[in-house]
Amino acid sequence: MRPGEIFALRRGAISKFHVDIKERVYRGILDTPKSPKSIRKAAFSDGLLQDLETWMKRLPDTGPSGWLFPSEKLNKPLARDNVWRRNIRPRLKAVGLDWVNFLVLRRTHATLMYELKVDPKLVAAQQSHAVDVNLNVYTEIPVELKKQAVDGLESVLIN
Repeated sequence: MRPGEIFALRRGAISKFHVDIKERVYRGILDTPKSPKSIRKAAFSDGLLQDLETWMKRLPDTGPSGWLFPSEKLNKPLARDNVWRRNIRPRLKAVGLDWVNFLVLRRTHATLMYELKVDPKLVAAQQSHAVDVNLNVYTEIPVELKKQAVDGLESVLIN
């Protein structure tokens, strides 16, 4: 998911298997997602859904329209840049990963799904991209897979 989609989530958007993405926060303004294709149901893993359930129990019950990641006054969502600067970046810096940003995380998701041989159409749908954008822009092919490919070609040509 894009950061603006994450921070715009409301409690009522979480279901048993997925989240309904209908809003985003962009530069502090609540609006619709980036494109019509971005309005979607994004699947969440069982572990993430359990973590969200635990998280929501710790939040004040603001009903289905309450923010999943509310600011202190509960009237708006947390600001993406503040969360990154105060909470995420210091932890990444402590382990030597201060070069990571949201785009790196998105590309890592696409690349790992490719390595797991997940259908590119499925990955594109999860990230709300076209298949060609997912494969040509977001997915990085690890050198180990390239090596396997050229070794396989060599084996076919020699044998």
